[in-house]
Amino acid sequence: MIDLKASPLRLRLLITLLLGAVGLGVIVYLSTAVVRDLRLLNSARSDNVQWTLSQAEVEFLEYHLHLSTVIGDPAPDLRSMRREFDIFYSRINTLRQASIYAALRNVPEFSRNLRIVQTFLDRTVDSIDASDDALTAALPDLIERAEDVRPNVRQLANSGLNYFAEDSDRRRSNIAVTLMQMAAVVTFLLVTLLLLALYLAYLNAQNVRRRAEIAQASERMKIVTGTALDAVVVSDAKGCILDFNAAAEQIFGYSAEQAIGAELGALIVPDHHRAAHAAGMERMRQDGEKRVVGKGRIKLEAKRANGEIFPVEFAIQSAETDDGEIFIAFLRDISHRVKTEADLVAARDRALAGEKAKTDFLATMSHEIRTPLNGLLGNLSLLRDTKLSAKQARYIKNMDTSGKLLMSHISDVLDITKYDAGKLHLRPVAMNISTLLQDIIDNQSGAASANDTTLEWGWIGTPADWIHADRERIQHILMNVIGNAVKFTHEGRVSVQAEVLHMEGEPPELQICVSDTGIGMDDTLKSQVFDDFLTGDSSYDREVGGTGLGLGIARRFVHALGGSIEVESTPGEGSTFLISFPIAPIDPPQTDTHRRARAGSMRPSRILLVEDNEINRVVAREMLVAAGHDVTEARNGQIAVDRAQAEHFDLILMDISMPVMDGRAATRQIRAGDGACARTPIVALTANAMADEQKAFLSDGMNDILTKPLTREGLIQVISNHLHPETKNQTFGRDASKAVASAYLDDLRETVGVDALRPLLDRFVAEVDETLAFLKEHPRHTPDEIAARAHRMAGGAAQLGAVELRAGLIAVETAAKAGDPDDMAKAIAKLPAIWFVTRPRMQA
Repeated sequence: MIDLKASPLRLRLLITLLLGAVGLGVIVYLSTAVVRDLRLLNSARSDNVQWTLSQAEVEFLEYHLHLSTVIGDPAPDLRSMRREFDIFYSRINTLRQASIYAALRNVPEFSRNLRIVQTFLDRTVDSIDASDDALTAALPDLIERAEDVRPNVRQLANSGLNYFAEDSDRRRSNIAVTLMQMAAVVTFLLVTLLLLALYLAYLNAQNVRRRAEIAQASERMKIVTGTALDAVVVSDAKGCILDFNAAAEQIFGYSAEQAIGAELGALIVPDHHRAAHAAGMERMRQDGEKRVVGKGRIKLEAKRANGEIFPVEFAIQSAETDDGEIFIAFLRDISHRVKTEADLVAARDRALAGEKAKTDFLATMSHEIRTPLNGLLGNLSLLRDTKLSAKQARYIKNMDTSGKLLMSHISDVLDITKYDAGKLHLRPVAMNISTLLQDIIDNQSGAASANDTTLEWGWIGTPADWIHADRERIQHILMNVIGNAVKFTHEGRVSVQAEVLHMEGEPPELQICVSDTGIGMDDTLKSQVFDDFLTGDSSYDREVGGTGLGLGIARRFVHALGGSIEVESTPGEGSTFLISFPIAPIDPPQTDTHRRARAGSMRPSRILLVEDNEINRVVAREMLVAAGHDVTEARNGQIAVDRAQAEHFDLILMDISMPVMDGRAATRQIRAGDGACARTPIVALTANAMADEQKAFLSDGMNDILTKPLTREGLIQVISNHLHPETKNQTFGRDASKAVASAYLDDLRETVGVDALRPLLDRFVAEVDETLAFLKEHPRHTPDEIAARAHRMAGGAAQLGAVELRAGLIAVETAAKAGDPDDMAKAIAKLPAIWFVTRPRMQA
């Protein structure tokens, strides 16, 4: 590693050396330039350049003088003249060939005159070298040539002298500039050295201060590590301990004198970790690989002086020193924390085990209670189909109501448990909130009338009929709140108002306000009204019944929907419940009325009934046989698997909890094989209402779930869903108990007897089937014929208590008489679904 403290000093030293080297290089360069220029000046003097140029002109004048002398002399001295010519020729040849004049020859004026003189020499040399007689004869011509070239010789000498004079001036100027540059650089270097000296003095003072600060920091660090609650252990690359603080002494049980100098692994590393520690140290020394250094806090084990192994949390960092790399370990004894965490985990496990036990207990109790309830309610349903007096029919009706109320209480407790365990899952569907509110108002209208209370509802602003939401939960919420309002209001008014609130950036919210003029609540009761098992004071209890779970479940369901429920109340004046939750408005779903078929047209089917409880088998078999189906029974899952492999069934009703082989295992075997029923729809019959368990049933290969206790309507519906899918949507959200007013049939039973009532009902069923077939082909008939047929059947339906069928037929009659074919077609399309629910109730 790089010593971070030494790096700035090294950097400054490097910069200083670099500046010194640059300055020295500049001085050397400038000195070399001065020496070179001086040498050039010296070389020019030694060559006597200017003398040679001047002497060339002198030699020409000497030649010209001798030439003039010999012209009139009877005995001319031709030899001297030839010598002067040769000397002049030599001078010109030197100017033309010597390297020192190379730059001069590039001067245009000098070069031009040099060529002229050279031409003169070349033309004259033949005459000079001729015989004396020839030379004497040529003297006049030579003197003329000499006169012509004399100005050029003069210009040649002058141009050369001018060039070298200017060159000498230039060189002297260059030397002067170089000397000035050298002086400037030297001055700059002196100033720089002065500044560097001052800076070094500053750095020295700063280093002195830093050494003092480092000493103080070291002292403080010793105090910090000495008083730290975590152990601080410093070691070198060989694992030798260099420092051991007071906390380390306390944690490990060694004194600092004992620890410092000892080998780290042998001192505090447990024996079973010793080999891994040694391998890691060796790997770090060899390859520099660090697996724990600088990796944050790590949990491991350490060893005390007494040999005790205990958990620690430690972190290791490394640093580079003059003596090499060191490692600083920060260790914390986490024995108490690990024990606390273990205790918390154990407590959590116990709590989870208790929660699971409670859930299992409730699931088991649900199964155990629903199983006898299935037999009880099923037998009551079968008993209702036998010959009964009006009094017996009322008793059976009361027993059936009590059984269903008990089933409701069981469902309430399970819902509370699922919500508190976080296992309450929403099941959103396309639903008509207006229809749901109207159904609830209709359901509670009887109780409201008994209390002389007006019950009404309506929308505030634009309604949002169709939404995507959990219909079952919303119905449960509204039934509890509206039912309570009706229950506690006498000779007053209950008003239900729905409104869609739109907030910017938020999904639309449905707000339902339920106001009553009932007995109201005081502040104490109002603060506790959503608690479980709260029914009010003693007088309150005597007036009304209930378990006190309804509003508690309503609050849980509202919270599960992401909404809120609030209450305002004044004793003696009434209460107002405000329910709000987010919704997703949707377009009304499209229904294909042409695919609907009459319920009475379902063909008989072969059904395998798998149930270990004999009473439940009898009840289910009787219901299925009464509906015209062929039933084969099996007491356990193994028998069911064998029968399903050998025979084909249209539908299998499979119980879950059975001896030998349960329903889930049987379903998996049927699905895994290639028997006759490998693809037959399998419907679970179970008392287990927990959502997670039902999800597991479907994952085993079951197609649907029918929760006990079984009802005739439930069995008919599930058979319709899987064997007659064209009728699947006909009974959505429809309550069979509302389709028929049983009081009418009870009166007829008591008046005419069962034997006389049976053929009457059979005839009515046949006539309704014929009427529906007639109306199905309404385009072929006139509106008057349709109105008359609907009117006739509506009277019979009213007499037998088929109130919903009567209302549907009246709607057909009204539309036919009004001449509105669209409304008439819509009214006719609703009749098969109404008859699907009504027909099973037409029993003597």
